Amino acid sequence: MDIYQTINDVLVKLFNEIMDKEQKAIITGEFKDITNNDMHIIESVGLGEPKSMSAVARQQSVTVGTLTIAVNALVRKGYVSRVRSEKDRRVVLLSLTEKGGRAYQHHAQFHEQMVQAVMRHMSEEELRVLAKALDNLSEFFRSF
Repeated sequence: MDIYQTINDVLVKLFNEIMDKEQKAIITGEFKDITNNDMHIIESVGLGEPKSMSAVARQQSVTVGTLTIAVNALVRKGYVSRVRSEKDRRVVLLSLTEKGGRAYQHHAQFHEQMVQAVMRHMSEEELRVLAKALDNLSEFFRSF
């Protein structure tokens, strides 16, 4: 198999495997009532200061309307809280509840394990090459 085909196969399979394994690893126990998509919204809301709906929608590359549907479910399930900004009542701010914070940490732990598994047996030079390749791939996706 040539290098082009190998890279193509790895990228396609890797994307599907990550989504599948992530679903199985993080959507368990206390968090079995949400989807992978929900978990990524929780990740975008984050643990810091409240974020506006529009900022989270931009980060997720969805419309505010689409995000609203998902956020309604996350509020109902107790992961996210939603309040109007005191400065501008048109702005809706999102923050994680205690349960949402636990989900965030659970998801972050999975990502930490995944990155450590990749880095474990690589030299500094190999890590630089991999980081450059992944940055190129990310730039390709951002250009769409």
